[in-house]
Amino acid sequence: MNQRTQRIAVLGAGVMGVAITTLAIANGLPVTLVDVDETKLATAPGRVRKQLRMAALMGSAPKGRVAAIEVTTSVYDLVGVTAVIEAVTELPELKAKVLADVTAVTAPGTPVVTNTSAIPVDELASAVARPADLAGAHFMNPPYLIRTVEVIRGPRTGDAALSKVLDLLAAMDRESIVVADGPGFVINRVLQRMINEAARIVQEGVASPADVDALFRGCLGHRTGPLATADLIGLDNVADSLRVLRDRTGDDGYEPCALLLDKVAAGDHGRKTGRGFYDHGEVHP
Repeated sequence: MNQRTQRIAVLGAGVMGVAITTLAIANGLPVTLVDVDETKLATAPGRVRKQLRMAALMGSAPKGRVAAIEVTTSVYDLVGVTAVIEAVTELPELKAKVLADVTAVTAPGTPVVTNTSAIPVDELASAVARPADLAGAHFMNPPYLIRTVEVIRGPRTGDAALSKVLDLLAAMDRESIVVADGPGFVINRVLQRMINEAARIVQEGVASPADVDALFRGCLGHRTGPLATADLIGLDNVADSLRVLRDRTGDDGYEPCALLLDKVAAGDHGRKTGRGFYDHGEVHP
């Protein structure tokens, strides 16, 4: 992929959209970031700069020229983009609408990537103008620190689209592992159930969040435990993903537990709000 001729659209200026934008521009790929929320858009460049500094401190920032970032509220500004990455909230109806809108203005053959956490790619493909152009790429948070990406090939994903998505991820210096479609794919089919059970253990008074996570780190070698991971993902996103998995698998084990729902209702969504299972201090835009 020739970075000089690329312009990527990232849909959604939330946690993942900004982080994916950071990853792309750090690797020399210019980005047009789209969101209907003008407040989020106004703060997005500052959040990207902060993450670029963090990536540099962690030794994961490439030593090349950082590409430009533009922001817009209109998908009509995306005519001519060479790839699209969708990273809006994990709500099926919202994702379907955003993907339908963007594929109406992009050229045939433009790869469109959904960063869905749990919604089957083929379900979203029914909403787009060209299902063969759609694939999934489940980035881990933060994507500029975690190199491996779970790539999902839907039943209607074309060979050309998959090849372009893999080339795009390679240009971002990511390692791709391609899996088949299905609710939650691999990572979240396992991880979200684990988070839910860990939250239920805390709810029942069996152990504190710190002790749950310490056991996973000390006994199983995890870098972070399930509840610290949940705070990083965002507890609202965890609850949304669990509902998707429950509805599409029929497995009641994915029903979000009461403690998780109580925290979401209280606005304690994890790192992005300053409090979740842990207290993360004051949040700055």
